[in-house]
Amino acid sequence: MKKGFRYAIYATVIFLLASCSSTKYVPDGAYLLDEVRIQTDNKEIKPSSLSVYVRQNPNSKWFSLIKTQLYVYNWSGRDSTRWINRTLRRLGDAPVIYSETETGRTSEEMTKAVQNMGYMGAMVEPVRQVRKKKMKLTYKVTAGKPYKVRTLKYDIRDSKIEEYLRQDSASTLLSEGMYFDVNTLDSERQRITSHLLQNGYYKFNKDYISYTADTVRNTYLVDLTLHLSPYRLPNEEKTQNHRQYTINKVNFITDYNVLESSALSSVEVNDSLHYRGFPIYYKDKLYLRPKVLTNNLRITPGSLFNEQDVQRTYSNFGRLQALKYTNIRFFETQQGDSAKLNAYVLLTKSKHQSISFEVEGTNSAGDLGAAASVAFQHRNLFKGSEAFMIKLRGAYEAVSGLQGSGAHNQNYTELGAETTINFPRFMFPFLSNDFKRRIRATTEFGLQYSYQMRPEFTRIVASAGWSYKWGVQRQRSQHRIDLLDINYLYMPWIDPTFKENYLEKDENYILQYNYDDRLIVRTGYSYTYNSTGQALMNNAVMGNSYTIRVNFESAGNLLYAVAKMGRMKKNDNGEYTLLSIPFAQYLKGDFDFAKNIVIDNRNSLAFHFGAGIAVPYGNATIIPFEKRYFSGGANSVRGWSVRDLGPGSFPGDDNFLNQSGDIKLDMSIEYRTRLFWKFRGAVFVDAGNIWTLRDYKDQPGGKFKFNEFYKQIAVAYGLGLRMDLDFFVLRFDGGMKAINPVYKKGKDRYPVFHPDFGRDFAFHFAVGYPF
Repeated sequence: MKKGFRYAIYATVIFLLASCSSTKYVPDGAYLLDEVRIQTDNKEIKPSSLSVYVRQNPNSKWFSLIKTQLYVYNWSGRDSTRWINRTLRRLGDAPVIYSETETGRTSEEMTKAVQNMGYMGAMVEPVRQVRKKKMKLTYKVTAGKPYKVRTLKYDIRDSKIEEYLRQDSASTLLSEGMYFDVNTLDSERQRITSHLLQNGYYKFNKDYISYTADTVRNTYLVDLTLHLSPYRLPNEEKTQNHRQYTINKVNFITDYNVLESSALSSVEVNDSLHYRGFPIYYKDKLYLRPKVLTNNLRITPGSLFNEQDVQRTYSNFGRLQALKYTNIRFFETQQGDSAKLNAYVLLTKSKHQSISFEVEGTNSAGDLGAAASVAFQHRNLFKGSEAFMIKLRGAYEAVSGLQGSGAHNQNYTELGAETTINFPRFMFPFLSNDFKRRIRATTEFGLQYSYQMRPEFTRIVASAGWSYKWGVQRQRSQHRIDLLDINYLYMPWIDPTFKENYLEKDENYILQYNYDDRLIVRTGYSYTYNSTGQALMNNAVMGNSYTIRVNFESAGNLLYAVAKMGRMKKNDNGEYTLLSIPFAQYLKGDFDFAKNIVIDNRNSLAFHFGAGIAVPYGNATIIPFEKRYFSGGANSVRGWSVRDLGPGSFPGDDNFLNQSGDIKLDMSIEYRTRLFWKFRGAVFVDAGNIWTLRDYKDQPGGKFKFNEFYKQIAVAYGLGLRMDLDFFVLRFDGGMKAINPVYKKGKDRYPVFHPDFGRDFAFHFAVGYPF
């Protein structure tokens, strides 16, 4: 610990020395832009909303504190031919030299932005403070009195559009007495345009809508008029009312190549067919059933053009894994006095079959091993874009510290197989096709099998599932219903020595329960809401965002009701059985909330709160091992190793099964910053623990009690280094214990004041952010 403290002092001295030379490469007569601030005299005008107009920002800071990259740049020498100087300059940031021109442009754009909010007399004054070769720049915003709309009028000479707007008047963003906000006026133009695009006005855009504003002399009042311009034919002076278009025909072209000419005449078509009045053109062989095409179409012949129907069609075809791209084009056609559109749905085929291999290394508490898997995927199994996958997996691990006699198997071996098939439609018996067509869900069936051999036991885990998913990529809300999920745990062999020493001799109820044959028949529902619609860039959410996850599941209720009504006999442990296999019964609910707050383009603050509870009842007094909660690890309280914390004040007994619980609480706050190149840094504080609902003798201190649980919340702090590789993030976190709930008082309870690196440190490697 003393050595680490000495290194920290050395690092501090280096940064202090570097800070002394932060103006090393600032030319004479120029200034280092050291700080930029925005001050407003109106609480309604947030400085954060104006920061986007700042044309020149000072050098970035790590954790908003230290201009590390500027210091790295300043460490370089003036001889640019030396590799060390070139490397330092590449890793660092050159000093930002104050520019009078950029300051003037910033003032102009900021003034315009405030005036657009309704403060027509707003002024922005840059105030400069110079000290030696550094400059602090403050933009002082004087808003003045806002202009308000006194009267609101409409100049619309198209009677049909006027009627549409009158019927939709309750949705308008304009009103008398509102601030004369240009942004609101533009939003109203967009709103009207969207409304008309849903009612047949295919060629309408917001440029047809304009405003005139007359200010009342010597007042801050505005008379506002909204104008609708008539439609003007290209290269003609003649004007007319805007045309309302009806869908005439919808055609499918299934072999469109986006890399070739965009002209439809260049599309290679060898054959065609008609299905329910829809022409379908294809090259050699139609790879999708006609019904699949028409069921996902939302553009209806004979109806008015509707932009929402077009977007729904894009969304529906986007769910089909048999397709790579979808493009929809419209061509005008005149039939008498009616304006009509012919629609062409252009589809590009994806690669339907693929094989993938995976190899990984494992390290379980020092035991080294390896695993490999091979997977085959077919994205169009029955010509309906059904995604079929089958995966075979094998794993081997050299096990040390055996708990059994080892006569049956010396090491850990696992052989497994899984298969899933996903149908891009809602499937359920006894429902009409029209009803199923309206439900935008995918249906998935899956089977899994795992054969595990250890020195202590042999275990077989088999499962089957039937589930539904709603929501596609970039949608904010995602739903999943596990209609039926059956898991069967079978223990064909247990080492006699292990059974005697750990299952029978100590009478450990948790161990006994989880080493018996068990059946879990569950249903569940999960909901995810992402405020950005999962619009990610470089694995980081752009702008402030939050995510909510809710999960609920139950198991065994139907089987318990059948057993009760059938007056079935119980086994020796007081459990009802199905085919001599006891089944689990429980309720489980989880809630998870994460929020990201962007401070600037390099720094952000992330919060996380998670809680869960699992309640065994009826046919069970304990939750199955696979459904229990664990604490500690890369995605939990990072001062503890994985599954090494709790429950409650229980210190652990080297048996990870005993360090599990029925209640979980997790809280985290993390300050994230960009370092250089692909590297990101983080400072975090985590808190949480797990508890049991019952008082088990093998988990002393683990039961949840309202008057004690808050004293048993563990706290950790630490540093993290992340490498953002665009497609995924490699994460390295080092956590230190701050409050250890194992101890009720004394210095051992508060290692934050008495740290011991060997005792309190935990290192974690993971892929992706912790929340």
